[in-house]
Amino acid sequence: MIPRLKLAFLASRNGSAFRAAVEAAGAGRLPADIVLLVSNSAKAPALDFARDQGIPCEVIHTAADPDAADQALAAALAASGADWVVLSGYLRRIGPAVLGRFPERILNIHPGPLPAFGGEGMYGRRVHEAVIAAGVPQSEVTIHLVDGEYDHGRVLSRWPVPVEAGDTPQALEQRVTALEPEVMTRTLIDLAEGRLELSQAS
Repeated sequence: MIPRLKLAFLASRNGSAFRAAVEAAGAGRLPADIVLLVSNSAKAPALDFARDQGIPCEVIHTAADPDAADQALAAALAASGADWVVLSGYLRRIGPAVLGRFPERILNIHPGPLPAFGGEGMYGRRVHEAVIAAGVPQSEVTIHLVDGEYDHGRVLSRWPVPVEAGDTPQALEQRVTALEPEVMTRTLIDLAEGRLELSQAS
């Protein structure tokens, strides 16, 4: 029997990948238990979804004291029993306490090819603008491990998204964003079912 992953999610807004994982777990596609959702915003719609699904959730504000928030987040994640942490549109940098508690156990979605279109300041529409400006034939949904540098951790999976003739950043963003929840879900399924060899990820 495949051991079930214990997943905690961090979301600042809607948490689309979080919602997709909850639905996949409920349908039996993803052998995982969703043990916690944490947001840095009390107004995040992801919190309402978590409450509706009976998933424990917390709000940990980060702006006033990032160091204290890092410690509080690390403690909350550890107490949840999570063995993996998944960022689902979490708009804050992960601090050293969380990184130290979950080394190479934090996953993030990046809306473009890495390492070429990553790094500090490369998020949201800026990524799509850069991809189009570079004239590359395709973008990607990229799932990578989180470490102490922006978009630096090992890539675990990639899903190509062709750049179409006459594409605008808005149009490319819509196509990439629409794929992100399913790409993360498939990556988690591969992880749970042992098809993803972390030691060989590149």
